Amino acid sequence: MLTKITTIKMNKIYKIVFFSIALFTYQISFCQNQIPHLLKQGKTTQLIVGNQPFLILGGELGNSSATSKEYMNSVWPKIKGMHLNTVLIPIYWELLEPEENNFDFALVDQLILEARKNNMKIVFLWFASWKNSMSSHAPDWVKLNQDRFPRIKDDKGLSHEILTPFSDSNLQADLIAFEKLMQHIKLIDSQENTVIMMQVENEIGMLPTARDYHPLAKESFKKEVPKDLINYLQQHKNKLVPEFFEIWKTNGFKTKGNWESVFGKGKHTDELFMAWYYSKFTNKIIEAGKNMYPLPMFVNAALNRPGKEPGEYPSAGPLPHLMDLWKAAGPTIDFLAPDFYNPRFKHWNDLYVRQGDPLFIPEHKFDKTVAAKSLYAIGHYEALGFSPFSIESTNKPEDEPLGKVYNLLTQITPIISEYQGKDKIEGVLFDKENQEIVKEFGNYEFTFKHDLTLGWNPSAKDDDWPMTGAIIIHTENDEFYFVGTGVVITVKPIGSTTNKAGILKADEGIFENNKWKTIRHLNGDQTHQGRHIRIPFGEYSIQKFKLYTYK
Repeated sequence: MLTKITTIKMNKIYKIVFFSIALFTYQISFCQNQIPHLLKQGKTTQLIVGNQPFLILGGELGNSSATSKEYMNSVWPKIKGMHLNTVLIPIYWELLEPEENNFDFALVDQLILEARKNNMKIVFLWFASWKNSMSSHAPDWVKLNQDRFPRIKDDKGLSHEILTPFSDSNLQADLIAFEKLMQHIKLIDSQENTVIMMQVENEIGMLPTARDYHPLAKESFKKEVPKDLINYLQQHKNKLVPEFFEIWKTNGFKTKGNWESVFGKGKHTDELFMAWYYSKFTNKIIEAGKNMYPLPMFVNAALNRPGKEPGEYPSAGPLPHLMDLWKAAGPTIDFLAPDFYNPRFKHWNDLYVRQGDPLFIPEHKFDKTVAAKSLYAIGHYEALGFSPFSIESTNKPEDEPLGKVYNLLTQITPIISEYQGKDKIEGVLFDKENQEIVKEFGNYEFTFKHDLTLGWNPSAKDDDWPMTGAIIIHTENDEFYFVGTGVVITVKPIGSTTNKAGILKADEGIFENNKWKTIRHLNGDQTHQGRHIRIPFGEYSIQKFKLYTYK
């Protein structure tokens, strides 16, 4: 029979063992359910979900589609039929907090549960203080109390339906709501990781003047340029984007004075001023949200058009020429992202990545170009993902080229993820004006061309050519994967005038359970008897081929 002292000792041992097991189980659980996060691999940045790199094959819903379960019942089959793995969905402040401090999470819960049923991830878009510059999604109790929640004023002293970023009341109201949202997401989703990122606000920008003339704003405009910004300028002087550098340089690289003293008088300074305070406002919201649940969080921009001055477009948003302002004022913002409703896809993406930042396309007009552009974004820029807007607007999801491309990308994502950041991946994008590009891979020089350059398709005679694109991945030795549509490749050895490159083997296939399965062997007409590698226009496939050299 155990003595009393022995029993006490045994109880202590049991407790120690129990808590050790509990701690170990918790640590295992935490490792298995890490919060989605961004991680650098080589030269690129990956989104990690469930401890694995995750490529967003996404689509953004129309602004009002997610407001009812009845409407969404018809949406889920469409987006699933297009092989999406992620849907971008607005969360509306006015519905989340219809009365001050009275929060309704029913819509959030419903969307998360439905996404899980459809094996889909979510990026939530926080439509709060600003949506497309305006404050249309602020709750009634905010809109109806202008004294407490002031709006911006233009240069004539007129108010507009845009909350001013200079009001602490405006900030705190938005911040509290976002805190509650992130706290709730953590409560119901931290184990499942259905929600993988947050976009905070939407297309922030100042209209119809370049800056806010509310008394609070005018007071700030007269103050000294914040020391945080001056310190950033001095520390990053040789890395600033050229447009911003030239403004500072033209005014003598000043480090003291008010906004006009440091940057000169003009609308350009008005825009810099607003960008700083928009970013400070947004950064505080993101900081508060991450304190609750630190998902990756980003902001998006409505792109300015050529020839437009600040105030004639949504000014001061997270645009490339203002990138340094947004970074200096918003260190907890993970990245800035472009929304596309103009054709200069390469131009704007180049500007967004020029300081080494990750690229994500959260919104692109759902048009005939998106399938090819998704390939180019993921191949050339090694983007976190791609997402056309109003993705549910199609009536025949099974016929959408984007769905066919997403099907291919779903299969080959593990290969892409493995080789990202290692100079092993490239993307190409072609139309009638841009028909050809030359790239080097390993020991070979690749010439990529639009498939219609062969002249075999009757469409080659058309004035306009459909956009085509592809991704090439150099895996090992002389082996490559080629995925896309409407692209033809010829190859020659680098640095040799006598040797030639030949196609040792070319196969078309699929990945099943992450293993390659050959469907067709192509060393015949499909390779023009060894002259090229080709995915014809109108076809969508993955090919695996191996090269060799001969004299």
